Amino acid sequence: MPVIVFESGALNKEVKAELIRQLTDVSVRITGIPKELFLVSIHELPDEDIAVGGVTVKELKQRLAEQRARNDGAETVSEG
Repeated sequence: MPVIVFESGALNKEVKAELIRQLTDVSVRITGIPKELFLVSIHELPDEDIAVGGVTVKELKQRLAEQRARNDGAETVSEG
């Protein structure tokens, strides 16, 4: 039985469901192994316990949210 392990920071239910579906679908397409034989395991770690380049995932998510807010604000201003 093939096992797919996905490790990440916190994810919402919808994202996890989509990951499970797509990871399984791609694996079936590539290997030809029936999807009923795949085990998918998602391991979530607290965002404060994972870092990239010395910056925690929590901080990275905050930066991305701020950047999106600035971009959304810029689009609203330019559309107005």
